Amino acid sequence: MEYRVLGRSGLRVSEVSLGCWAIGGPSWRDGSPVGWSGNDDKESLAGLRRSYALGINHYDTADVYGDGHSERVIGQFLQEIPRESVIVASKVGWFKGTAPNAMQPVHIRHQIEQSLTNLGTDYLDIYYFHNTNFGPNDQYLEEAADTMRQLQKEGKVRVIGQSAYSYADFMRVCPFTRPDVLQFHYNAFGNHFDLPETNLFRWAEEQNLGIVLFGPLAQGLLLDKFDPNHPPQFGDGDIRANNESYTRERLLEIRSKLQPIKERFGYEVQDLVRVAIQYPLAQSPNACVIPGFKNARQAESNAYAAGKPLTDEEISMISYFLHE
Repeated sequence: MEYRVLGRSGLRVSEVSLGCWAIGGPSWRDGSPVGWSGNDDKESLAGLRRSYALGINHYDTADVYGDGHSERVIGQFLQEIPRESVIVASKVGWFKGTAPNAMQPVHIRHQIEQSLTNLGTDYLDIYYFHNTNFGPNDQYLEEAADTMRQLQKEGKVRVIGQSAYSYADFMRVCPFTRPDVLQFHYNAFGNHFDLPETNLFRWAEEQNLGIVLFGPLAQGLLLDKFDPNHPPQFGDGDIRANNESYTRERLLEIRSKLQPIKERFGYEVQDLVRVAIQYPLAQSPNACVIPGFKNARQAESNAYAAGKPLTDEEISMISYFLHE
């Protein structure tokens, strides 16, 4: 396994780390599915154990993943290993309980205590603001940022992180939250985070910030594992159920885009896993990726893609064929 330092945070993480959203299982928010179906706790634990044996040392979860279920599964795993041998990250911001806003400071206090209890630990290596919704006119922003720094002083949080979904949102809140690690969505399809005027990779490197990239496999779409003639059906509580990317037309379009990639790198799923994981890693030396998993086989597949970087010419070729 290859390792990287997440910028000025100083945290040393496996370049291929693990996102633990899917092992939280199905869940809903305001009537809409926000989880994943098809999870099995025994399989999840087997995946965590296998990943650790292969050198993965960074596990990313959130209070909202299965409404705490993901954290509790990881908590079982943490009982089996030295706590200091892994980097554990969780987040606050999508699960608001009875609070008017999930970033209300008293709620942040409650949620970190619940997350620590779920995980069976007394500190988080990274604690993220999961989004940039700090209430009307950002009314909780400064207080929430102060609360997070107080948690840091108390030793409950080592490093503050910020997750967001647009360049403008990062620019708006980072002067207040002052994170050492950024988390955002990025994969070989490209998005606004790699465009010249909204290049978050460049900005993060200027600030020496760590970067954690979610969605490197595009929820399986970059692996061409779905049959366009029999589009997948997802269970209750699965966020993919409402995603138009899984229609026959879109799957055929993606398959066409992937054809020259397969001709260059190979036709096996593992060949595509390597391309999907190494492309985002090439964007910054301070970045790691957190692909999801549900079992040992998937965790192993993710881990085997480490340490096999792409050349500049290969990066350009992938961009040419895949960027939207």
